[in-house]
Amino acid sequence: MSAILGIHKHRQRLVSEDEAHILASSLREHRIDFVGSWRQKSIMLLCGERRMFSDQPGKPLPYAEEESGVVITADVILDNREELFERLGIAVDRRRSIGDGEIIACAYRKWGMECPRYLIGDFAFVIWDRREQLLFGARDLIGARTLYFHQNEEHFVFSSTMKPLLSMKGVTTAARSSWLAEFMAIPLVLDSVDTRGTVYADIDQLAPSHRFIVRNGKLTISQYATLEPEKKLKLRSDSEYEEAFRDVFAQAVKTRIRTDQQVGATLSGGLDSGSVVSVASRELAKLNKPLHTFSYIPPRDFVAWTKWTRVPDERPFIRETVRNAGNISDHYLDLEGKSSLSEMDEWLQIMEMPYKFIENSFWIKGIKEYAAKQGISLMLMGSGGNYSISWGDAIDYYVHLLRRFRLVRLNQELKQYARNVGVGRKRLLKLIGQRAAPKWTASSSSGYEEGLQFIHPDFAKATNVYERLKPYEVGVGGFSLTIHNEREKFYDNLAIVSMQGTVATKLSLRYGVTERDPTNDPRVVRFCLSLPYEQFVQKGMDRALVRRSMNGLLPDAVRLNQRTRGIQGTDWVHRMLPSWDAFITEMDQLCASELMAPYIHVDRIRAALAEVRHRPSAELASGPTMRALMRSLVVYRFLKQLA
Repeated sequence: MSAILGIHKHRQRLVSEDEAHILASSLREHRIDFVGSWRQKSIMLLCGERRMFSDQPGKPLPYAEEESGVVITADVILDNREELFERLGIAVDRRRSIGDGEIIACAYRKWGMECPRYLIGDFAFVIWDRREQLLFGARDLIGARTLYFHQNEEHFVFSSTMKPLLSMKGVTTAARSSWLAEFMAIPLVLDSVDTRGTVYADIDQLAPSHRFIVRNGKLTISQYATLEPEKKLKLRSDSEYEEAFRDVFAQAVKTRIRTDQQVGATLSGGLDSGSVVSVASRELAKLNKPLHTFSYIPPRDFVAWTKWTRVPDERPFIRETVRNAGNISDHYLDLEGKSSLSEMDEWLQIMEMPYKFIENSFWIKGIKEYAAKQGISLMLMGSGGNYSISWGDAIDYYVHLLRRFRLVRLNQELKQYARNVGVGRKRLLKLIGQRAAPKWTASSSSGYEEGLQFIHPDFAKATNVYERLKPYEVGVGGFSLTIHNEREKFYDNLAIVSMQGTVATKLSLRYGVTERDPTNDPRVVRFCLSLPYEQFVQKGMDRALVRRSMNGLLPDAVRLNQRTRGIQGTDWVHRMLPSWDAFITEMDQLCASELMAPYIHVDRIRAALAEVRHRPSAELASGPTMRALMRSLVVYRFLKQLA
């Protein structure tokens, strides 16, 4: 994990001492071990490294090759080093000592601007090619690391975070109206569909799977690859699919624990994090290293209000996974005193922009804070699993069978599924019929949209936000994803794909804990996208591929559980109750604020506030009203910071 930044002055202008000082001093805010810089006339590159090894291999970054004229700064962890050693012809006696940044430099010398296509891992890097007099950079396929930039007639400036750019000449703190409009209009937990723009009008970002070139003051950006597999995989039996999955998944986990420092993992009671932990604990045991797991639990005074199929406290399932896997030091955190409200200001500092993951914000950050104090440097995650390893909604698949009149197969599946989930077939048929109808038409979606809409109608009209959002299928003005295109649309929407990486990058720089997610490994994603639908739902089993493949690794109490599901963050409103009066007071101030008047639908916010003002209850966490209020509050606090 690193923070990278730099500046390239156009027309051979010199980098000034003030500019160099601004960039270099910004690194002091991050949890880093080593600061390196390289400067020559019109170009300056910097890197603040957080090292994953006590004796870090490779030369410090930025790394300069005198012979080739290539200089690189990189925020990078490569996961296909062995493959690259062979492809690049790197001598065996050099392989243990070469750093990931040096490998990318070698790849650039061999493949030029196509080099990102050959890299697997989490990375954002920038190369200065002295011979060609150009700046070249790229971001990984999933967007696990961030890269922001500002381009004008005088210079091109880039950084892992936005704050250093805001201090540069020509960059203002003016908000980008189109971004704010999308943030307020999109009902999903998605900030914006704009993969290049940010909340700041003068700052852009490089999208995942994209590269840039700056030559003679001209910036060009292009996509270098996608996650689409080269071909569909057709094997002879279910067991062969399971074996192939275990191989690619184990490889992804193993390459992500490459450190001599302490390794942690977030662990819920479900399949994704449980699968990551079950494989990682066994791999670490071979190295005589424990795996530290961190699990969020509700506070003692929380009374569950959800139905029995949704479990707020997942400890029984978590402990089954811990017992079955072995080699685990488990930690359970109730994060007393923390809430979505108490953590909001710090989250705005960390994210540098408004955010929507309000319900889970307190425990996501709380776990990182605690893990950092325990000396954890690397944290395994399973956050990307829903669309890769554990994809496969049974009802959607049965709709697929119904529409193709595969009624015999549908009848067989329903019998088994009804038995597995403990629900009658009549009820299941009703659900299938409802889902088979067109989803999220303009008429049927209006209630859902209205519940989370707090944008001022005039602001929405001025930014044309609803028309711009229609093609993106984000719950506004039409939503028609099916089993055929659900995952493909998800991975094509780079704004959604990169959300996890944006949060992960900024938390790692704040706390020094680097996230690694095997379920987002491009090899795993491409493998899962290449499989027949039937591998993901079969014999009455949803999310069937991972359930079958993890037989013997995950305990059956977790692996075969289809009757209950963990639901984290159901206590988020409960945690706010001690501060309820302060929350109401601040919302009243928001409604009276001239700062917010051009942006929010004040009457709608006041009506929502009237619903909750005198009846604070933990159950408010289930509806859109509190989410709309909290999202408007996030925007309010952010705009106050800019004022």
